[in-house]
Amino acid sequence: MAPTLFFNALRQAIDEEMARDPSVFVLGEDVGHYGGSYKVTKDLYKKYGDLRVLDTPIAENSFTGMAVGAAMTGLRPIIEGMNMGFLLLAFNQIANNAGMLRYTSGGNFTMPLVIRGPGGVGRQLGAEHSQRLEAYFQGVPGLKIVACSTPYNAKGLLKSAIRDNNPVLFFEHVLLYNLKDDLPEEEYLVPLNKAEMVHTGKDVTILTYSRMRHHVMQAVPKLVKEGYDPEVIDLISLKPIDFDTIGESVSKTHRVIVVEECMKTGGIGAELVASINERFFDELDAPVLRLSSQDIPTPYNGALERLTIVQPEQIIEAVEKMVGKQI
Repeated sequence: MAPTLFFNALRQAIDEEMARDPSVFVLGEDVGHYGGSYKVTKDLYKKYGDLRVLDTPIAENSFTGMAVGAAMTGLRPIIEGMNMGFLLLAFNQIANNAGMLRYTSGGNFTMPLVIRGPGGVGRQLGAEHSQRLEAYFQGVPGLKIVACSTPYNAKGLLKSAIRDNNPVLFFEHVLLYNLKDDLPEEEYLVPLNKAEMVHTGKDVTILTYSRMRHHVMQAVPKLVKEGYDPEVIDLISLKPIDFDTIGESVSKTHRVIVVEECMKTGGIGAELVASINERFFDELDAPVLRLSSQDIPTPYNGALERLTIVQPEQIIEAVEKMVGKQI
């Protein structure tokens, strides 16, 4: 086991897959000689050359379209978005091209394409740089959506995403890049469609993902000290959602709280509430509760920014409210 920073775990995944498969290449703004905005591709151009670590113009729709064409013809592109919010400029290429071409071609083309980069609410990055785009793409057929949360799962998930024959949106949180974790020295993969049981319990199921996993886990020791026994599941896969793992947990706890950084209106939590009610309604002893971001552009002011997203103390209050009378 070797201590590894989050961004270096991603770099290791890309490096290993490029060495394993010559059809894998990286493209995006400043991914080459600069090494990427968060140094995920640092020095890879020295090893693989400027054609496999390709610096592009500031034209997201153009280089995303080029990557779609490359994937159709047998290559395995990895797009790095300097900020995932900028990829809204390539929404047509991601949704209408990458998401649908395998279907509209009758299976004649596969689409082994990874679109990855930083997103989420940072620290005073302003509204346009604090986008949470997972819900924007949730309704697009043909896409897989993954949100990594630790250096360990970031590396294993990215390797799996690169090998997948479908387009994968790979969300990394801008505030997680300096997390450190012990990674195995041997190769490993993490499945794209499985949630992770982070903490077992019997009182309430807390569903979360990305940075909010860490906010939830900050709340857990205080909840345990108060006598609560929460179960925490990191969804990881946002499309498809692992309802097998969720169902097993709900049948044990009978209560669910969703903790997300996504917007409340039309967010991932909204999909979870609807699906849990459809699938597991008879198992529920209380309505599913959502803790989500405020439906406003993220303020630049640090104090106001903090108020827009879910904090550990709110998670504690929610568990106390939902479970308090039953324990």
